[in-house]
Amino acid sequence: MKRILWMTGVAAAATTFWLMAQPAGDSLIEGFKNVEVASVADAMEQLYGEKIYMTHDMRPLAAVKFAGPAVTVMLKKEEHKEGSAASQGMLDAIDAAPAGSVYVMALENGLDYAGMGGLMATAMKVRGLAGAVIDGSVRDTPQIRRLQFPVFSRGVAPSTTINHFRALPTNTPITCAGVRVNAGDIVSADEDGVVVVPKARAAEVLKKAQDLDNTEHSMLPFIEKFRSIKEAVAKFGRI
Repeated sequence: MKRILWMTGVAAAATTFWLMAQPAGDSLIEGFKNVEVASVADAMEQLYGEKIYMTHDMRPLAAVKFAGPAVTVMLKKEEHKEGSAASQGMLDAIDAAPAGSVYVMALENGLDYAGMGGLMATAMKVRGLAGAVIDGSVRDTPQIRRLQFPVFSRGVAPSTTINHFRALPTNTPITCAGVRVNAGDIVSADEDGVVVVPKARAAEVLKKAQDLDNTEHSMLPFIEKFRSIKEAVAKFGRI
């Protein structure tokens, strides 16, 4: 009981810190927070013919929506006996990340290893990170849910990365769940999945995604009124 009460208190304190640490809104980031990820994926495909969405098994621990610039971390598979020293880079990335960032981690052949757990999630939350995306598994899921910190992963596992992986230099280009991610790219996530928009194309993609959102949202009352999706698609040109 004492442990549960302590964890609840930690979660409440972390939530307070997280809200205080969120940065004043950047108009581009705020824009991505307010459009649907599906529209962002469609916008990038229509404008550039590129796939920017992660694999279907990248799923959230709870219903969430966030967006922010990527901080990238890569863990290379390597058996060793150096303990946590070999993983220091993944921790340094949290302490160095600006508030509002999205922590993006890829584990080489790491689906059965937990890239993060409750301790890292607590640190991310109190430092004001927007969320985490892990190409691997996570653990300590009850604690993370109590923190209400947004986390996407490809699985859940009780394992550790310590002595099994080595952290490579932070903020280098990585491939996360099939998508190339550079530091500073815009990561946007909701219950449909995760997309990554190259920073140089973000403004144009956002504008197109907003247009697609507006069109689709206008179609809903039309379909309800006329009870025909065929007529709606003919009128609005979207499906």
